[in-house]
This record gives sequence, structure tokens and C-alpha cells, in this order.
Amino acid sequence: MVEKQFTVISDTGIHARPATLLVQTASRFVSDIDLEYKDKKVNLKSIMGVMSLGIGKGAEIKIMIDGNDENEALTALQELMVKEGLAE
Repeated sequence: MVEKQFTVISDTGIHARPATLLVQTASRFVSDIDLEYKDKKVNLKSIMGVMSLGIGKGAEIKIMIDGNDENEALTALQELMVKEGLAE
């Protein structure tokens, strides 16, 4: 299992468009991928789950990945967050 903490830096937080990109990226991998925010954990492959968290600017989030392609999944999600200016 791999996990990484991120701080959301986007002024709009993780709203519909970036949430969709995260879900699409996560869905390319077979590993179980969870997103944790304020002690709530959701499946990162679920758009409704991600949107239900209401993640705003300055939020501390954690992505946890468990499976055969966990390292590749973490790299892809991390690159997406940086490229989209979502988190650091």
C-alpha cells in the first residue's frame, strides 16, 4: 500500500471538473484507490463520492492506493494534481 498527503491549492478546490479528471485517472488502474478528507474516506473512482466531500482550498487530503499498479497510479494522480494546479 502507498499513500500520499496533498494540500489543495486551487482557489475553487476540487469541484466538478477536477474531480472528474481525478476519477477518470484513477479508473485507469486496477488498484483500490481511496481519497480521505476530514476522517471521511471515499473511493476515488466514484465521482459522487469525491464530490460529496466538498474539498475546498487549503484542504489536507490523503490518497491511499493498494494493488498491483499502486505506484503507477500514485505517479499519474500526483502528476495530474500538479499539472492542473490542484494540489502540492
